[in-house]
Amino acid sequence: MRIHSLLRRVLTASACLVLLLSACPLRAQECQLKKGDRVVVVGDSITEQKLYSRYIEDYLTVCTPQLDLWVLQLGWGGETAGGFLGRMDQDLLSFKPTIVTTCYGMNDGGYQAYKDDIGKRYGDAMAKLVERAKAAGAKVIVGSPGAVDTFCFRGRGGVTPDIYNDNLAHLGDIDKKIAADNGMPFANVHDAMIEAMAAAKAKLGKEYHVCGGDGFHPAPNGHIVMAYAFLKAMGLDGQIGTITVDAGAGAAKATDGHKILSAKDAQVEVESARYPFCFFGDPARPDGTKSIVPFTPFNKDLNRLTLVVENLKSDKAKVTWGGASKSFTKEQLAKGINLASEFLDNPFCEAFKKVDDLVAAKQGAETDMIKNLYRALGSFKRMNDPEITAAANQLQDRLAARQAKLGEAIRAAVTPVKHTITITAE
Repeated sequence: MRIHSLLRRVLTASACLVLLLSACPLRAQECQLKKGDRVVVVGDSITEQKLYSRYIEDYLTVCTPQLDLWVLQLGWGGETAGGFLGRMDQDLLSFKPTIVTTCYGMNDGGYQAYKDDIGKRYGDAMAKLVERAKAAGAKVIVGSPGAVDTFCFRGRGGVTPDIYNDNLAHLGDIDKKIAADNGMPFANVHDAMIEAMAAAKAKLGKEYHVCGGDGFHPAPNGHIVMAYAFLKAMGLDGQIGTITVDAGAGAAKATDGHKILSAKDAQVEVESARYPFCFFGDPARPDGTKSIVPFTPFNKDLNRLTLVVENLKSDKAKVTWGGASKSFTKEQLAKGINLASEFLDNPFCEAFKKVDDLVAAKQGAETDMIKNLYRALGSFKRMNDPEITAAANQLQDRLAARQAKLGEAIRAAVTPVKHTITITAE
């Protein structure tokens, strides 16, 4: 077994928590996105759950609206990397993507211990996938497979979570090499999930699943970790904006899509065209996104809406944002606090939820389009009848245009949010 798989057998839960807090599993890299990119999220049934793909689209829509990105998800239950090759031309390349994220391996591993022939079959398929996308002008963010839950996964024939996670880790190594060989970014989904899972279970109990109640289809909490890995691999800097308040002068300024409407005494009114990412649900349950926040660097690395307070005359101050208040020291405020991290319930949640609902509906329509309508189009084209092929191509163009309109409606829904920050000396 790989060394890190063996370490997971002997590390105590508290040691795993220290590991998460002391090191980020992904290194910062140059931003891979440019304005107007066409982003397609590809994968198996975990992708078809339309959760991590939804969170990626949410983030790219509200946190980086200046990029004006087009997004599509192409998840297909039960699929392998080799299986995707058979539908790649019509389902992916016909959309002319410029950025493609891949997440295969869960099914490719065969739910057994790792064997060299498993690795070769998977590696050959992934190499072809990347080569074909690259030849079509797309950049591929090569994602490793995720992980299976160390409590909930029940493998057949004595396959334990450690055994299958070791298999998935090997496949992730193959993905990493393919990415490096092709000059593509690598998203280390597997290690991000392993580390978040160890830390979360140490705090919330072993029954708290990160990789799903069935052991391998994550709930919203695990999909946040997956989205983090892909967004981090995109090289996004996580800077949502900075609001600086001069408490002595009663003045304020803002950056990165945020505008000061008024600043008087201890109160600042702001209008924001960019939203922080928002989290929802019970902070102790896996069926929401809020519970995983303490165990992933999402807010630190990707979601920084910073408040800086200068020239505060008192040693402490209470910050009120929306319906919540928290106290901070003068030193903390001078250095800057992350509003998105300190106030999970905040003035952006309602607007964020509206956009998220639209993204969920759009991605649901995409699944129907690809799995039903596009499958029929392929059958028509294989009839080799010029008139039928022409009609099929026309219908395909209409479906693509419909999908694009849904995306336009989502981007149009990102309207500026007005909010007030009150700073009260203590």
